[in-house]
Parts: sequence; C-alpha cells; structure tokens
Amino acid sequence: MKRFVGFIKKEFYHILRDYRSLLILIGMPVVQILIFGFAISNDIKDAKIAILDNSKDEITQKLTQKILSSGYFILEKNISGTGDIENSFKQGKVKQVIIFENDFGKKLKKEGRASVQIISDASDPNTANILVNYTNAIISSFQMEMMKSQVIPFQIIPEVKLFYNPEMKSVFMFIPGTITLLLMLVSAMMTSISIAREKELGTMEVLLVSPLKPIQIIAGKVVPYILLSFINAVTILLLGYFVFNMPFNGSLTLLLSECLLFLIVALSLGIFISTFANNQLTAMIASMLGLMLPTILLSGFIFPIENMPGWLQVICNITPAKWFLIIIKSIMLKGIGLKYIIKENLVLIGMIMFFIAMSVKKFKVRLE
Repeated sequence: MKRFVGFIKKEFYHILRDYRSLLILIGMPVVQILIFGFAISNDIKDAKIAILDNSKDEITQKLTQKILSSGYFILEKNISGTGDIENSFKQGKVKQVIIFENDFGKKLKKEGRASVQIISDASDPNTANILVNYTNAIISSFQMEMMKSQVIPFQIIPEVKLFYNPEMKSVFMFIPGTITLLLMLVSAMMTSISIAREKELGTMEVLLVSPLKPIQIIAGKVVPYILLSFINAVTILLLGYFVFNMPFNGSLTLLLSECLLFLIVALSLGIFISTFANNQLTAMIASMLGLMLPTILLSGFIFPIENMPGWLQVICNITPAKWFLIIIKSIMLKGIGLKYIIKENLVLIGMIMFFIAMSVKKFKVRLE
C-alpha cells in the first residue's frame, strides 16, 4: 500500500512540475467554455429573404418594415413574380420568400382577413423551421397592434407552453454539450499521454519490473487526474452558472457525482488509448481526432440522434458523451433524480469496467 501511495505522490509531483500540462488541463477549458458559450448559438440573425408584394399598399409596407426591423431578416431583393422564387432559392442566398396577396390592405379592412404566404428553403429544415416561427411571431405581433383600436367579435389566441427552456435560449443547449466535450477531451487527452510519456522517457521498463501490479499502475495514473479534472469540472459548471445563467434545477450533489463518474470514464478511456501509443504526440492526436468528432456529432450535442439512420444510432450508443449529455441535461434543466437516469449510469459504469479491463490486459501482454 505504501508503494502505491508513493506512486500516486510521484504522479502528482510530476504533473505539478509540468507547466504545459497544467496549462492544458486548467487554462484551456476556461478559454474554450467562454469561446463556445459566446460564439456557438442556434439563434438566427440577418437571414436573407425575398418579398413578393402583390398589393404594395400602406399595410404591407408597414408589415414589411416590421419584419425587416426585427433584426432576424435582411431584404435580399424584391421579386416581381412567382417564377422568380425557385431561382432565388437556387442561388443559395435567399432562405425565405414572403408573398402578400393582391389587395392585402383592402381585404384586411373590409373582410377582416388577408393572406400571407411564407415559403422557406427546407434543405436545412432546422433553419427553415426557426425562420417560419420568427415570421409567424412578427405577423402575430403586428396583427395585435392593428386590432388594439378595433372591436372584433372574437379572437383565437393560441397558447404555447415551453418546458425547461421557456425563453428558448440556445445557451441552455450548448453549455451542457460544451461541458461534455471539454471534460471528455481534456481528461482523456491528459491521461493518454501519461503512459506514453513513460515509454518516451524510457521509464516504462522501471514500472513494468516494479512490484506494482498492472491494476495499481493504471489506478495510480488515473487517481491524480481524477482530482484535477474534478476541479476542472466544477470550474466549468461555475462559469456556466454565473456567466451564462445556466440553471441548476436538480441536485447539486447528484450533478457533481455524475460529473465524477463521467470523468472516470474519460480518464479510463485515455489510459486505454495510451496503452497503444508509443509517444505523447501519437497519444494526443489519437485522443483529439478519435474523441472530438464522435463527441460532437454522435452525442446529440448538435444533431438530434433520432434524426440519424438506424445503424448510426447504434454507433451513438457506444459514445460515452451521449449518455452523460442525457444525464447532465436531465439534472440541470429538468431537475430529475437518480431513479430516472439509472440506465445511463449503468452504461457508463460498464464502460469504465471495460476500458480498465482492456488496459490491464494490455499491460499483462507487455509483462509476459
């Protein structure tokens, strides 16, 4: 046991002396969480649209001005006929076309109703849906302003209720994903280079002939990074809460426990990668390229997993980030308890056991 404790102390001393590693471990996540939080957003601004105004009266001009002054849209061009719509979309600049019918203002005053047609480029369905919602909201607001001074026989008022994110803030989506990405990349990368560093410096042979068992060497490599990465996770969560007003609706103890569990997954995965890498550069490249894209693309961070093909959804299930992202969103936004995320926890625990077992097996092969 004393040998094991001494080995852990040696790892701590080595980490604290390596200023570059500390800069990567502590400094990079802080910078990236700030950059990601401010730069990444699914809110659309300055989308280019075209308008076909068949009426050209005072009301259509006011409504057009209201749409353009919202900050969401920029008028790319006025078109003269429906034949120009398809051509506008083919050029790739116009994302939406708004068409006012003939005698729009007269029909609105006499009949109490008039039609506006909204045509969106649905090659990007998410963007199209967002732009249509923006346009509908602006038209509804304009209609309410028009009706303030009039007495109407009835009104149909749609009621929309949004759970967990009533203001539709995109930061509530991206902060959990960014936390997942940073914890996975930084933790796995730092541990992946640890054993590779021993090989590169020629000290691996000393470890292999020492009285320490493979499981003790693996644990000794992981334990120091667990503490440092946990501090890292707490820092990221505090930045999300105080800088970006990310809510914490669930148990803080449960959230920190889940972060610790995910850190162990990431660290054990990093150790597993390091057993195959012969030098630090190889380990770092393998960690960055092998983990970054799956974490971004296959975790549900940006793209809904439900929209992916069935075979790709199966691959998503072996991505640790997917399960942690479900957990962290459920706790932070929904405020749920442990009983609702048992399956996700069991999957992560299974991954820890698998990666550590494979790492130990790799060491046994080297010892033979």
